[in-house]
Amino acid sequence: MNRERASDLSVPAPCLIDSGIIVNKTDMLRLLQDLGQVRYRHLQDNVVLAEDQGLVMEVFADGQQATLVANHTLYINVFSFDCLELGKTESDGHYFDLVQDNRRLRLMPLSDPMHDNITRSVNAAALETMVADALSASWDACLDDERNFLD
Repeated sequence: MNRERASDLSVPAPCLIDSGIIVNKTDMLRLLQDLGQVRYRHLQDNVVLAEDQGLVMEVFADGQQATLVANHTLYINVFSFDCLELGKTESDGHYFDLVQDNRRLRLMPLSDPMHDNITRSVNAAALETMVADALSASWDACLDDERNFLD
């Protein structure tokens, strides 16, 4: 009976569409891991300290490692931040604000995930074809060597 009561009282998981605040680290990972190229802005007390473009190389969750932004690359540790604010402005478009106290790392995607997914699919298909061709050529070469050896 207690179990039934608990399930009746359960709250549905949050649903955010284009705006909101995310505190769950797994949700933060999921949103950030496929960003690709971004324009980023480092703000403290709403003052821009740095701004540039870069490539998100890795997004991870580790209490012992730092978030690193250098040489146009970003290694983002979601444990470096309290939350992620998701939003959209007319000037910047979509943004992801990683917030920790009065510091923000604003990420503005430069790549299009819909286009990138199509490109990845095409690249994967091309790679599969190249591997199949290489294996086939390798097998043919092995068979030719065996024939020459037996003759």
